[in-house]
Formats: sequence, C-alpha cells, structure tokens
Amino acid sequence: MHVNEGPNQAEGAVTVRYWASARAAAGTEADVVEVDGATTLAEVVRRVVALHDDEAFTRVVGVCSVLVEDRPAGKGDLTLVPVEPGQTVQLLPPFAGG
Repeated sequence: MHVNEGPNQAEGAVTVRYWASARAAAGTEADVVEVDGATTLAEVVRRVVALHDDEAFTRVVGVCSVLVEDRPAGKGDLTLVPVEPGQTVQLLPPFAGG
C-alpha cells in the first residue's frame, strides 16, 4: 500500500521512506507496511521488495543504507534489527557529489 496523506504512521504499521534512486524505482516516496507487532528489518525489506516486484527496485534496495527511525541499521544481519509498529524505515541509496 502506498502511503496516504495524513498521519505519519498508522498504528500496527511501519512507514518505509525512499530517497533518490530508490524513490524513482519505487515510483512513490513511501509505503506503509502493515505489521502484527514487532518485526525485523529483514521482514520489512522483504515485504517492500515483494510489493514492488521490480528488478531495478530490488537492485537499488540491495545497495541502500538503512535507517530505523534516525539510527543506522548497519550492514549486518537484518534479521537481528528490530522494527516496531509506528516506526519509520528509510532506504538511502549511495550518492556522489561534492
């Protein structure tokens, strides 16, 4: 489900925001993923990849840095990163510039 105007997050949902090429590949600035309680970052990423079902989107997501709220998730095992309902996950592709 694409994000609707209004409250930032729905109770029982995680908002996933996309930046730069991730936004272009998703065709939207954000999605809302319904969850039943706490989940993992791996599950949230799996669900948005399945939602978009697009090779370009999958490639971009694979190289993104990820924030849960404002905390970097790191490059480790995403199954170990908890995500709670009401939180925001941000997918930030690599960028270049000066």
